[in-house]
Amino acid sequence: MWMKQQTPTEPQSQGQPQSQSQGPSTPSFQRSSEIGSDPSTLSRPGTPGVRSLACIGASLEIKGRINAEEDLQIDGKIDGPVSVRGHRLTIGRSGQLNSEVTARELVVFGKVTGNVNATDRVEIKKDGGVVGDIQTTRISIEDGAIFKGRIEIDRPGSKPAPVPALKPEPATALVGAD
Repeated sequence: MWMKQQTPTEPQSQGQPQSQSQGPSTPSFQRSSEIGSDPSTLSRPGTPGVRSLACIGASLEIKGRINAEEDLQIDGKIDGPVSVRGHRLTIGRSGQLNSEVTARELVVFGKVTGNVNATDRVEIKKDGGVVGDIQTTRISIEDGAIFKGRIEIDRPGSKPAPVPALKPEPATALVGAD
């Protein structure tokens, strides 16, 4: 998440109030880490305590492919495939995705249109919605959430077995022939 941080240009003395500034200060941006202050990001057993989080703001609209190697929160509009393999993808309340999604975890507060492949779990919150097929090992859909599609549950630790193709058998007799 990006946070605006004010940096004073000169150290302030004890006699100078903090509300006064000497000249314009240039804002700097700092990347923050999740530390568990938000209940939705609390660490579960077996997961690291501090994780890096990238954020796509509500005013951003992106058309194209997104690949990330860290947790990602999307509050804007995305049109194109999103892949955060091995990490958590959170779709915020104002987030709208029209894309294929690949992630370890997917938490949906907004809207997702497209197929989802999550290796661990999918959560669709009460105001969230998913229109598309979901493939995951665990799923949670809260009351009030919207889901339209099909769900395929994989067993943990197993790879999905390919569906064998049916072979046509040769006809041995003609029906209705005398």
